[in-house]
Amino acid sequence: MAKAIHSMIRVLDEEKSRSFYGQAFGLEAADRLDFDTFTLVYLRNSETAFELELTINKGRTEPYNLGDGYGHLAVSVDDLDTEHARLKALDLKIRDIVEFKRDSVMLARFFFVEDPDGYKIEVLQRQGRFV
Repeated sequence: MAKAIHSMIRVLDEEKSRSFYGQAFGLEAADRLDFDTFTLVYLRNSETAFELELTINKGRTEPYNLGDGYGHLAVSVDDLDTEHARLKALDLKIRDIVEFKRDSVMLARFFFVEDPDGYKIEVLQRQGRFV
């Protein structure tokens, strides 16, 4: 059986990205591999062994075109309202909380926040299938 271990995104500024993911989600560098033309930084926290791999291509100055194929990364939190207020206070690009229902049954409560490169991160209330 396959085990998901990381997801990779390309970022322009390593420090801005590490700061964002550290402040927003408590992710810290677990490893950093520096090569001639690129650097890989693996971020994680104590909640899970799953990592976010940041790829920094050296010499790149233009923002990446995210196109229409990228969806989002998702994380779950114990208290969605508190996390929403905390991230809003950090003056991050954050959207309002959405309640996703079917037949009046709450399926999910969530909001999206955007990282420095424009990637969307879905923050979900831990409940149901999102624990």
